[in-house]
Amino acid sequence: MNKVILIILLFISTISIAQYAPAAGQSGSTAIYRDSNVFVSWASNASITRGWVNAQDTSLGIATYGVDNNAVGIADNSTVSLGDGGLAIISFANTIVDGPSWDFAVFENSFDDFFLELAFVEVSSDGQYFVRFPSHSLTQIDSQITTFGTLEATKINNLAGKYKGGYGTPFDLSELQGNANLDLQNINFIRIIDVVGSIDSTIASYDSNGNIINDPFPTPFPSSGFDLDAIGVINQNVGFSKLNTKSDVSIFPNPCKDFVYIKTNTNTKIQIFNMLSQLYVNIDIKGGLNKINTSSLPKGVYVVNLIFNKNRICKKLIIK
Repeated sequence: MNKVILIILLFISTISIAQYAPAAGQSGSTAIYRDSNVFVSWASNASITRGWVNAQDTSLGIATYGVDNNAVGIADNSTVSLGDGGLAIISFANTIVDGPSWDFAVFENSFDDFFLELAFVEVSSDGQYFVRFPSHSLTQIDSQITTFGTLEATKINNLAGKYKGGYGTPFDLSELQGNANLDLQNINFIRIIDVVGSIDSTIASYDSNGNIINDPFPTPFPSSGFDLDAIGVINQNVGFSKLNTKSDVSIFPNPCKDFVYIKTNTNTKIQIFNMLSQLYVNIDIKGGLNKINTSSLPKGVYVVNLIFNKNRICKKLIIK
């Protein structure tokens, strides 16, 4: 009997630790494929400040792989390496805004779901005052994740690099509400800062809870550190209208199961995509209250495109 109780407790403990979204392609993942129609634009300029090849041995110099412009444009697996503690300041042709769902996504070039190199993400309206997204790492710190060691996406939250190459890690500006020096409807800069994955407290990086972040270390190559591929914009100031207000567009219930109601004030095209950019629903509705059948859609996270006139907004939909 005691053994049964112990097994149950261990199982519950495991669930509580692995509490964040899983790897790309798995049910509940928030990864967004680079070809997804949710992206309306990409970074237009990048300025890179390189970090060390190995923060424990600075005699090796700084990372050298790639050039600044590799972080500009669509995600194409052409990257620039930041090095240990290096950073990138990214700007855009149009202002990023806090829309109804995720607002942008950051792409790294990991070759699989487990060899993950991480980075902090910060945003700024003026290019001087930056606010960092609250990040969380539940990875153990008893032993160092080695050079080609592995991580679990379910133990990582709000850190760029959570997903493999071709799949962006999304960020929602609404998480940063309440910062007096940050205008969430006027984000002009994103700063990406490499996580130094060492568990040596003298050089370690820490999450928002004060936990050391353990990721592959050292990576003593010219391509050391976080490899920035691209940043895709989901919500920007071009193409938004009064339909952006809560009173003009409603999607409920959310989460839903067999159906969802969509209410708009004008004739609208409705497209529903999963996170792999697969189109499940593509219909035209009239202004008013419309009932959409979702019973045949697999459980998971979806993006709803609402296209009206020449405008478009996106909303997140969860099907349970």
